Amino acid sequence: MKSSPSQFKILIDTCVWLDLAKDYRQQGILAALEELIRHGNVNLILPRTVIDEFGRNRARIIEESSRSLSGTLKRVKEAVEKFGDPRRKAIVLDQLNDVDHRLPTLVDTAVGNVDRIEKLFARTPIAEISDKVKLRAAQRGIEKRAPFHRQRNGIDDAILIEVYADAVSTKVPARTRFAFVTHNTKDFSHPAASNKEPHPDVAACFSQRRSLYFITLGEALRRIAPAQFADLMIEQEWFEEPRRLTEIVDAIDELCTKIWYNRHQVTREKIEPAKVEKTYGLKNLGPWDDFEWGYAKRQAVRTSLGARRGVGHAGYVIMGPPRRATGSNRLCLIAAAMLIIALSMFLSR
Repeated sequence: MKSSPSQFKILIDTCVWLDLAKDYRQQGILAALEELIRHGNVNLILPRTVIDEFGRNRARIIEESSRSLSGTLKRVKEAVEKFGDPRRKAIVLDQLNDVDHRLPTLVDTAVGNVDRIEKLFARTPIAEISDKVKLRAAQRGIEKRAPFHRQRNGIDDAILIEVYADAVSTKVPARTRFAFVTHNTKDFSHPAASNKEPHPDVAACFSQRRSLYFITLGEALRRIAPAQFADLMIEQEWFEEPRRLTEIVDAIDELCTKIWYNRHQVTREKIEPAKVEKTYGLKNLGPWDDFEWGYAKRQAVRTSLGARRGVGHAGYVIMGPPRRATGSNRLCLIAAAMLIIALSMFLSR
């Protein structure tokens, strides 16, 4: 009989949440975490201190997500303008402008990530900080044990590891496992061995199987649900690349040109007379009056042949190409032609 998968209770350090929020490249990891929580593979251990610290840094995350890149881009563009190769300067500046154009999208991504994380927090029971946890954290400070070993105030980090220690020691179902995830390797990782190993002062909280230590959330999720995580990351790898600024400008220019062309087709009619003059010669094109053109006679004859009416360049009513006479109207055409001939003979007297 196939055993049921383990359920992991994981405590994610505040620094990991902050990096998830501000780094647009972490969207796939955040989406995978959301999905594994939804399917019940993962439950969060969420200390009150994590929520408070994340809330204090919320505005800073959103601001820094664009400010740092914007300032760097500005300095780079100034340097290219001043010292760049004149032959390649325009290409480089176009690329930098494309990146600058996409900065608002990065800000929107940070805002969206913050909102998604706060929704996870809202659905997770909060682990309040007990007096016992505070006392054990303070004792670490007195004894200069990690995370106080670097001569800094690490009370929040000490509270974090003590909350995790309480969770691990709590009686839970047999297949429940635990994980602690942090980017703060200086305070929590082994100082003399691999940073993937916990510091000796906190090593008692971890084991080879039941309680695991990770320095990246992606590695933790891969260990928790390898197949699901791989599938989720494949789904997240594809995204619709936003149009570059140069592509947008080119598209606008193409659209404006086509609209201009469409609205100025009348210009072509002004060019047509030049072709006629070249074909027939200017001396054979007048200017003549309607009598000299024989306009009335030409109109009568074309009407008798079943021509269609239209409007010429000069605004005169002219005829289109003649229609082929069919058996049903051939007698009418003959009668009309005889009438025109008789009328012409009468007028010539």
